[in-house]
Amino acid sequence: MASIFSSLLPTPPPHIDPSGNRNHQQNPSLFTLSPPPEPTLKTPSIRSRLSRLCQEGQPHLARQLFDAIPRPTTVLWNTIIIGFICNNMPLEAFLFYSRLKNSSPPIKCDSYTYSSVLKACADTRELMIGKAIHCHFVRGLSYPSRIVYNSLLNMYSTCLSQMGCLNAFDFSKYDVARKVFGAMRKRDVVAWNTMVSWYVKTKRHVNAVRQFRLMMKMGIKPTVVSFVNVFPALSGIGDYKNANVLYGMLIKLGTEYANDMFAVSSAISLYAEIGCVDSARKVFDCSLEMNTEVRNTMIGVYIQNNCPLEAIDVFLQAKETEHTVLDDVTFLLALTAASHLHCLKLAKQLHACVIKTLKVLPVLIMNAVMVMYSRSGDVHSSFNVFEKMQERDIVSWNTIISAFVQNGFDEEALMLAYEMQKQKIKPDSVTVTALLSAASNLKNQNVAKQSHAYLLRQGISFEGMDSYLIDMYAKSGLIRTSELIFAKSSVNNRDQAIWNAMIVGYTRHGLTEEAFFTIRKMIEQKIMPNAVTLASILPACNLAGDIDLGKQIHGVSFRYLLAENIFVNTALVDMYSKLGAINNAESVFTSATEKNSVTYTTMILGYGQNGMGDKALSLFHSMKKSDIKPDTVTFVAVLSACSYAGLVDEGLKIFQSMEREFGIQPLIQHYCCVADMLGKAGRVVEAYEFVNQLGEDGNVLEIWGSVLGACRLHGYSELGEEVAKKLLELDSAGSLAGYQVLLSNIYAEEGSWKDVDKVRNEMREKGLQKEAGSSWINIGGKITRFVSKDQDHPQCDQIYEMLKQLTQEMKDTHHDSCLNPRGMRDISYLFGS
Repeated sequence: MASIFSSLLPTPPPHIDPSGNRNHQQNPSLFTLSPPPEPTLKTPSIRSRLSRLCQEGQPHLARQLFDAIPRPTTVLWNTIIIGFICNNMPLEAFLFYSRLKNSSPPIKCDSYTYSSVLKACADTRELMIGKAIHCHFVRGLSYPSRIVYNSLLNMYSTCLSQMGCLNAFDFSKYDVARKVFGAMRKRDVVAWNTMVSWYVKTKRHVNAVRQFRLMMKMGIKPTVVSFVNVFPALSGIGDYKNANVLYGMLIKLGTEYANDMFAVSSAISLYAEIGCVDSARKVFDCSLEMNTEVRNTMIGVYIQNNCPLEAIDVFLQAKETEHTVLDDVTFLLALTAASHLHCLKLAKQLHACVIKTLKVLPVLIMNAVMVMYSRSGDVHSSFNVFEKMQERDIVSWNTIISAFVQNGFDEEALMLAYEMQKQKIKPDSVTVTALLSAASNLKNQNVAKQSHAYLLRQGISFEGMDSYLIDMYAKSGLIRTSELIFAKSSVNNRDQAIWNAMIVGYTRHGLTEEAFFTIRKMIEQKIMPNAVTLASILPACNLAGDIDLGKQIHGVSFRYLLAENIFVNTALVDMYSKLGAINNAESVFTSATEKNSVTYTTMILGYGQNGMGDKALSLFHSMKKSDIKPDTVTFVAVLSACSYAGLVDEGLKIFQSMEREFGIQPLIQHYCCVADMLGKAGRVVEAYEFVNQLGEDGNVLEIWGSVLGACRLHGYSELGEEVAKKLLELDSAGSLAGYQVLLSNIYAEEGSWKDVDKVRNEMREKGLQKEAGSSWINIGGKITRFVSKDQDHPQCDQIYEMLKQLTQEMKDTHHDSCLNPRGMRDISYLFGS
């Protein structure tokens, strides 16, 4: 019976799952059932037989043997109850206890009876049954033993900690666990441990530390469980000083404490939670014996603190260590770390290692493998894993659908969602989120409507769904539908995400007045804007061409403590640059405490757009010195800046360094920048040869269009005609209105009017029309946009009449100036006849 009834076991360490969340749901006091007193000499063989059957996993046979006993004693009743509990059959234990209470003649329950049933209540979180047992032993036992009170305390702390309303409960007024603890005449270390654990479970970390100190003052020697329970309290309050004190106390108590695997894991987690990863690693390295749980804890700590390389290093050490067992959790953590590294070679090696090591591949592991491949940019391997899975759960479907969406395969994601529906697998909020994201990316109105209709038919609704719908319809060009969804949502229930989605939608459609009106209403409703809000509204200032609005938003960022946010700073740099306030942009960039590649890229682009090529180049080189790796967009920005400033040789050197130094394969945008850069500098033939030697990679409208523009700029009419023919070959859709106009202008500048008429006639036959450029003016805070021959303005008749009068007045003034005796120069060519 000793193997069944252990007196006190240490609690397992706080487990760290792959997402980085600590599990505090274990029972830190973790006392188990204690053995009843030795039976009398009349029943040793019977009790031994019953115990053996329970140990062998056959409690039902033990009960059949029990039923054959004419007058079983309390000890035998307890043996069967405990046998059911140890075989994870708490319901049978409850029923058997009920039979004991109703037996005839009555059988008196002892402390071990109540302690056992209370343990079953704790295991099943049956608070109501636990309260009933509490009443039973109060009435049935004159002097309850310490073991009963320990079981009662454990039952209340375990059951109550599972209740969802604990965070809002006022424990200062009523704390049943504390009341039970106060009623105990004698308290051993188990009771103290349980109270420390109870305070941690209810997030009263200061109380937990005080309880531990009081236990020490009372002269009660702590166990390993005591430290395991109090360490989370120290991490909860970020108490680094006392963390060192208590860990030192643990070491001082001897190797039995210091090398206990549960204590080591808890200490590692403690230091990680308070941000001392180096200290956590020292605890790990000082551990004489390392089991799987300790290694898993250390790997999880590195993942939590965004150190995936170090996590992989610990995993490899564990793999190379002899007699080390790697379990499912180890591989799950390693796969998670590899996902963060985005390294396809490592992903393939780790996948091979998983296949070799694990005889059976759980669904959880296969899901993690799919995520790893997806984040490494190999969605095809991710799908291959999905196809070969013998068993799939909802997470498997969500993983592969999300992988397709994240890698730009939106149509395939929708097809998978349809296949999932055919297989009668009910979608959850993650599925729907991915579905709406795919529909948003496709920007297809029919797909958007069908996706929404699917949600309505399935009766699917989840928190935050309205923001996804608003964004989906806005991206699909149905901004008014977005407005309807926004209007239907209750004003009081609108969160930041819904307001932000509507602001982004308005900005995307150029509805600047509506965007600013929405953010004003948002602030009026006491909804605090966040970084997403400000980063979304700042582009609207560019559309409006109003720097004053931008400065107001900049002021709002200070008011709501968002001025140091990297996304807000980047958006401010972009806004000021595009509105020509390059000094303001430079000031924001310089004062930013945090910068990433996007921030640098935005500033480089701003310098380029404002003709400051030297500053753009200087910032690019300082970016490299700051160990911030440039990306593909950064190279587009710096090459564009070189093109604006005529820094051709410098631009060519940067282009050549892309693949050689940074391993970045040039894209169409980079080729276009180089062609444009060479063309603007007058090196038109060189630009032509550069594009021509690209082969199929250079057969892109935008690249040849840059060469054609250079031909017109520098008068290369014959080469321009050849480039125009190349463009016509590439224009399968017949949409080259802009390039046709460019060719027409080349002919016009040479006086080849027949060729001009020919090009114009071809455009009319194909129905091509170049989109007119527009201008805007800010009058009295209202932005007015206008184009040539505009007929949309409500007062266009009056405007054209006034222009006619002004034109006549200018002609009259011109006529008078020609008669000026001082011989003023004739400027009639500026106005035309």
